[in-house]
Amino acid sequence: MENEFDIPQLPPRVDVETVNILKALNSASRALGELKGEIKKIPNSQILIDTISLQEAKDSNEVENIVTTDDELYQASIEPDNISNEAKEAVNYAKALKLGFEIIKSKGILSINDIKKIQEIVSPNHPVRKLPGTVLKNPKTQEVVFTPPQNHTQIVSLLSNLEKYINDKEFHDVDSIIKMAIIHHQFESIHPFYDGNGRTGRILNVLYLVQQGLLDIPVLYLSSYVIKNKSDYYRLLQEVRTKRSWEEWIIWMLKGVEATAKETIIVVNKIKNLMDEYKIKIRANHKFYSHDLINTLFKHPYTKIEFMERELNIHRNTASSYLNSLVNDENQFLIKIKIGKSYYFVNHRLLNILKSR
Repeated sequence: MENEFDIPQLPPRVDVETVNILKALNSASRALGELKGEIKKIPNSQILIDTISLQEAKDSNEVENIVTTDDELYQASIEPDNISNEAKEAVNYAKALKLGFEIIKSKGILSINDIKKIQEIVSPNHPVRKLPGTVLKNPKTQEVVFTPPQNHTQIVSLLSNLEKYINDKEFHDVDSIIKMAIIHHQFESIHPFYDGNGRTGRILNVLYLVQQGLLDIPVLYLSSYVIKNKSDYYRLLQEVRTKRSWEEWIIWMLKGVEATAKETIIVVNKIKNLMDEYKIKIRANHKFYSHDLINTLFKHPYTKIEFMERELNIHRNTASSYLNSLVNDENQFLIKIKIGKSYYFVNHRLLNILKSR
């Protein structure tokens, strides 16, 4: 067994293309390809980025036992003042994810400096570790189960190797979904930052899939799969370190990709169907119907008069009239609620779809 401080550099010196892995890979690839196709049916992909990314932020934080309600989450996304620390962390996570997506779109690569920028939003003021003392504990028993590298020079060397592994396709010529599983394990084992490693690592998962062209936008999030299988997640991470059990870990991740892709397809189709319904009914009953109106209602499950005013370029009174008409319509497209001094117009049916993930 390798010394607990001695994390081997990538690529792993084991067969990561066994018959069982390739069988799981086939199913995962098929589901991911179907998801990529379904996303194209949503005319404005920003709708999915803005809404589903917040749910991922909530789930990813929950893996770290940082719990936020759905309502608090969406309110925090549009009213950043006077929110709980938990909600703020979720909003920061979503911001970090979007920054990573912009980096991938503009550069096509993901450097260690880029990862540092992402992590700085996820968990501010927690840089790459220079001081010893960081250990990973069993969440239930608090027993130390793994001691990541303590030497700053070694951490930097491992990160440099990981950067090459992420960006150089020839460095390890295996399928990108398999590489994603390897990258996630290596990043979590290096544990380079004082805080935010788990959340940053889960952001890297979906960014890598986008970088590799397997998705056009970041919408496949494994955090809910991790929550449902938390004990397996930590057990398999550790068994790669202690037993080099790469096959079991990679198959588990591939099954996660398949399951999550199928779940996300259902959500995407529900959102599309609801958008189509709103388009037809609002256009039939209200002269103010427009594509921009629909986009605003679906980008912000909690919307405000100011949003409508800004995004439709209309007067405040006109925006207020539009929103109140949608509240009072017999279809009840929106629900109007008051929180503090502010009124919100809630697309409650969209919110229910997102909550059902």
